Amino acid sequence: MTTTATQDPSQDRPAGGPRGRPGPGPGGAARREHPAPGAALAVLPGVLRGALAWTDAHRAHFTLPDDVLEPHTQVNATLKPLGELAQLGSTIRRTTDPGTPEHELAGDLVAYAWEQTAAGELLLELLRAEPFAAYPYEIYAAFAGYGLRHEGFEALAGPLTATRAWAHTEQHANRQLGLVNSERRVGVVTHTDAGAVLSRTWLGGLSEPWMFEGPSGYALTHTVFHLTDWGRMPDRVPGRIDGYLRTWLPAWADGCLESGQWDLTGELLAVAASLPGPAPAALLDAVWPVLADVQHPTGCVPETGVPVEDPAPDPYPFIDCYHSTLVTAFAAALSLRSLRSPGQTDGSVPGRERRTA
Repeated sequence: MTTTATQDPSQDRPAGGPRGRPGPGPGGAARREHPAPGAALAVLPGVLRGALAWTDAHRAHFTLPDDVLEPHTQVNATLKPLGELAQLGSTIRRTTDPGTPEHELAGDLVAYAWEQTAAGELLLELLRAEPFAAYPYEIYAAFAGYGLRHEGFEALAGPLTATRAWAHTEQHANRQLGLVNSERRVGVVTHTDAGAVLSRTWLGGLSEPWMFEGPSGYALTHTVFHLTDWGRMPDRVPGRIDGYLRTWLPAWADGCLESGQWDLTGELLAVAASLPGPAPAALLDAVWPVLADVQHPTGCVPETGVPVEDPAPDPYPFIDCYHSTLVTAFAAALSLRSLRSPGQTDGSVPGRERRTA
């Protein structure tokens, strides 16, 4: 099985306007100039419940095909969605209160994803087939960070991640930061310094904010996700980057709303909720009601474009809404934590809870 696909949610998703730059579009002028305080908290619980309910109702679409190990299988349509379900579901589980329906359902979805990998055995087979590829390791790390482990996988991965080839894999800086975070989750020595990698990212360089467009937007959001371990460790965000993001996130979110970039809007909201210190409440109050209006009654959220008003149970193809729906749930859980308990993390220690296959 040979592929260059990765588990990391795509950073090349379509964005409106020339060259992917968010521009005027279906959501134009939708954001309130003077949002009511508490507007986000009024809609967030329902948004989270709806997105998780839709994901649960469509869990069969995350099922891996019998030929998943064959060379012709499209990783981006099989393993990638499953890895995203594991990653975002585990974060939602850690971020929500024990005993709540959202907490229990998120845990159930992660358990389902782990079951699809045969408790990690499938990932071991992938690693054996493609020892040069990072994506089996990154998918595994999503489970390992949650406490689900496979000793055979780690026994093989250990020597592979110590090779010169692993340390010198050529990739974009934010992708390399993702690999560093995966290594942290598994509990091995990282192949490079995260700070040095961060300085080479679009965000780490404090790029001119007017140069923001689709690909750089996804690169920015994933830089924050990898840096903070998907919102669990806000204090990892350096002060200069925190200030830069608090200044420019409102303008970037406006551009995404105006161009109907709902998936990227959700990711920017997750970034806003992953910052250290007080939540950017004005931004969350302004943007969340708009995204809540975009959410279909079934709970799904389209990636881009004019929202469908059709009451049909499946208004969008699964491939066109599963990621944005997961991202919406992820961002909603982080936003609720940020607004209710500023500075709180999930409090867990990676590796302390070890559930082996």
